[in-house]
Amino acid sequence: MKRITFQTEYAEPVHPIQAAVGDTPATTRADLLCWSPTPDGTALAWFDAAQATIKALLDGVNPVVDASLHEDTTGTYALIEESQLELRQAALDIVADAAVAFPPPVVFYGNGTVRFDAVGISGALNDLHGQLQKQTTVRIETVQEYRPESSPGLLTNRQREAISSAISVGYYKIPREGTVADVADTIGCSHSTAGELLRKAERSVMTAVVDQ
Repeated sequence: MKRITFQTEYAEPVHPIQAAVGDTPATTRADLLCWSPTPDGTALAWFDAAQATIKALLDGVNPVVDASLHEDTTGTYALIEESQLELRQAALDIVADAAVAFPPPVVFYGNGTVRFDAVGISGALNDLHGQLQKQTTVRIETVQEYRPESSPGLLTNRQREAISSAISVGYYKIPREGTVADVADTIGCSHSTAGELLRKAERSVMTAVVDQ
């Protein structure tokens, strides 16, 4: 099995919340952490902005009927309830037809870009890539052998995303090709935040290796 990170670029946002992120200068992205594919969709998401900003953003999105918010040092988590699932049908069809798994997060940027991982056998991943190419501009960021994690909670989603981005920009190559600034640009955060995410992730991984 392989794990591929895809980046797609849509001419228009695939969801009203993504459009609202693009219209809100204080935030640049929404990470979909988990969701229920029901007619009245419920989702857990993370935004890179303060709670007050996200409350105002979600209040202006028509299908959102309720949202419970929690702010921490990285941004704001939101448990969102929609009156109906407003994700673009073409995107839903691709997900439904794909014989692969989609581990979280799915990252929606305000400029229309969507970044996500898919896990599966090569044939199914190739089929997914082909279907995506019919709908949008798509780029493959990384291709890795899938390795089940002995400790699923070892890294947070943000730490895992930072590590994945660091690999894709060449931060861990010898000689090093990418920088912390490149990682920060890729995942949409400040230089200091990217550095902290990488250090904490590296500490967690190395501690787990030493303790084995």
